[in-house]
Amino acid sequence: MRLLITIPQVLVQTLFLALGQLWANRVRALLTTLGIVIGVASTIAIVGGTQGLKAFVLKEFESFGASRFVIFPRNPRETPNRYSPQQIQLKLREARLLERTCPSIARLTPVKSFVAQVQFGDRVEQNVRITGMDEDWHLIEGRTIIAGRPFSRIDEEEQRAVCIVNDKAVEELLLDKEPSSQSILVGGRKFMVVGVVETKTLPTIFGGGEPLSEVYIPFSAANAMKPEPIFGLFIQGTMVSPDAFDDLEAEVRSALRRSRELKPDDPDTFLVRATEQAISSINRVSVGLTIAATCIVTISLIVGGVGIMNIMLASVSERTREIGLRKAVGAPPIVILTQFLVEAVVLCLSGALIGLLVGYGLIAGLRAIPDGPMAGASVPGWAVALSVGFSAFTGIAFGMFPAIKAARLDPIEALRHE
Repeated sequence: MRLLITIPQVLVQTLFLALGQLWANRVRALLTTLGIVIGVASTIAIVGGTQGLKAFVLKEFESFGASRFVIFPRNPRETPNRYSPQQIQLKLREARLLERTCPSIARLTPVKSFVAQVQFGDRVEQNVRITGMDEDWHLIEGRTIIAGRPFSRIDEEEQRAVCIVNDKAVEELLLDKEPSSQSILVGGRKFMVVGVVETKTLPTIFGGGEPLSEVYIPFSAANAMKPEPIFGLFIQGTMVSPDAFDDLEAEVRSALRRSRELKPDDPDTFLVRATEQAISSINRVSVGLTIAATCIVTISLIVGGVGIMNIMLASVSERTREIGLRKAVGAPPIVILTQFLVEAVVLCLSGALIGLLVGYGLIAGLRAIPDGPMAGASVPGWAVALSVGFSAFTGIAFGMFPAIKAARLDPIEALRHE
């Protein structure tokens, strides 16, 4: 019972002795823990930076909507030049087929894009992006009509020469702030403006930049202006839920392969992609980067542990007479072992504390970059626990051998040591 009572006292005394030894040799201790400092600081900075970059990319993707999908034409790499552009391109009838046969699709629109000259009065803009789409495009894109009206089904069915422009086009073409009923020339053809849609630029990581003029027309009108086979035709839409991608992909593949009369061994001549799929890929890449970074940083901690073992062995040699004297007055081997083991652990934890401060400083610097992608950088609790825990384990693992060596010293031989 008496031994149990004195154990906390021994640990407290040993802790103070360890801190005293570190302070007495503080320069040597700092240099010894440099590997631990670098390892912990790297862990915190890499994990925090990865979390910040992940948050930034996910935010950019989520701005598209987690339920969105896109279907592109695809020239199979497995059989290059086997299919003609007419066989590969997506067609309007295929979009209508998917609307009828795919229950996982909530909304869908064919989209055809091309560039053309746009003119209003004496004002001419070259190479303006013209986009043909159905009326559901507004709901799919989440683009708000800020003046006038959106397209209707009648606009599509009757191939009306109407258009919607973005507010950037209003500015560059010098249209009225409420330009409804004004007419512009698109590729030499007259279109009446029925609405103005908000300008929405692509995120920076997707090549976004300065907003440009945009003109939107009914898909039927775009198809009449550009009927030739082009790869600018694709299909976009939204799923019934973000988790429906697997069902959607199976339904689309079944419908399009049957429509295109592809044999079982033939590759797909189309590609289905979804925002949620990209988000899942980013999460997997993030986990992989974190694991790889942790493994690399582990090497720094091991190197630091070897340095600590060396310095503790040197400390045992320097303090041989002290060890002999303590044993001579009755200190048991377990107390000597505990003293050196605690010193090694305290040395590692001191390095871990400095490393945490350096790591958090680096993260703070990344977050302070104006308009930088690391504004969401943060250090998860598991990274701190991992760093501190592994540092403590390093102290125990690499401090055990010097501690055992000290505990096994013969007191008489130790007292004779010069």
